[in-house]
Amino acid sequence: MKKFKGCLLLAGILAFTAACKEEKEDEVEQVNRKGAVETQLSVDHIDHADVLITKHKIWKDNNLFKEIIKRDTIPSLGDTLVGGEDSNGDNRIAKTKKDYEFFITVQ
Repeated sequence: MKKFKGCLLLAGILAFTAACKEEKEDEVEQVNRKGAVETQLSVDHIDHADVLITKHKIWKDNNLFKEIIKRDTIPSLGDTLVGGEDSNGDNRIAKTKKDYEFFITVQ
């Protein structure tokens, strides 16, 4: 009975770990440069605003056909407090800029 409980506990832990892993089936290691649009989004925080940077690389026949970079000033979301550890291992609370979330629809 003890072995059965141990196996059942192990199976439960394995099932929980598998369910918690985030699937990234769409993630690629390298862009198909025969014909693709590669897009990178980022936000730079400046004093009282943020800058949204959108970069597109258009690939055709293994060559970079065109690169488009666009910068837009957007409102800052303000500051937030975050906890973390410094290089000495001490816990600290620091003020940092809030980040935007990205939601992308591809058609």
